[in-house]
Amino acid sequence: MIIAAGGGRRIGGPEALLHQGEKSLVDQMLETVRDGGCAPVVVVLGAAAHRVRKTAELTGAKVVVNRKWGTGVGSSMRAGLDALADDDIEAVVVVPVDMPGVTADAVRRVAALPYPDVLVCATYEGLRSYPMLFGRRHWPGIASLTNADVGARAYLLAHKDDIVEIACDGIADGARVDSPELVEAWGLTVPAQREGD
Repeated sequence: MIIAAGGGRRIGGPEALLHQGEKSLVDQMLETVRDGGCAPVVVVLGAAAHRVRKTAELTGAKVVVNRKWGTGVGSSMRAGLDALADDDIEAVVVVPVDMPGVTADAVRRVAALPYPDVLVCATYEGLRSYPMLFGRRHWPGIASLTNADVGARAYLLAHKDDIVEIACDGIADGARVDSPELVEAWGLTVPAQREGD
């Protein structure tokens, strides 16, 4: 599941509109999670969803639009989990679109335990981050506790002793692109809006 719904108030616009060269960050992350062995892939859009659909390919993804994206990442996580509810899936890898340093190797490492009762977090310098893996038995609890801008944090704190930590230092970069300086450092741009977009 790729969370690509935020308005990006810290960077001046929706993260899902960012491009690295000619490729949208959404498509880049889609390729990363697929190369990491994930299928199907749900992409949760929100802010500027119509424009994102015009600028990204989203090939083969199950696209969900979270109309409540302004309430925070929790509603997007719920929308993504709801979209997977009828599929025969034991666990879901979750990654936000604004982490261009996440690699297929990191996804593969975190997804190595695809069991219904597992909770896995990547770590960078000992700090928990994405990608994360949520076993299906945890989905109802995560969905019920995801609110505002904290996502699954409350659920993970309540189950901290159950989390398997997987170090991803050296194979990925856990930085979130959450400032104009980082947008520039990663070489990211927003394509000019065409008339009619």
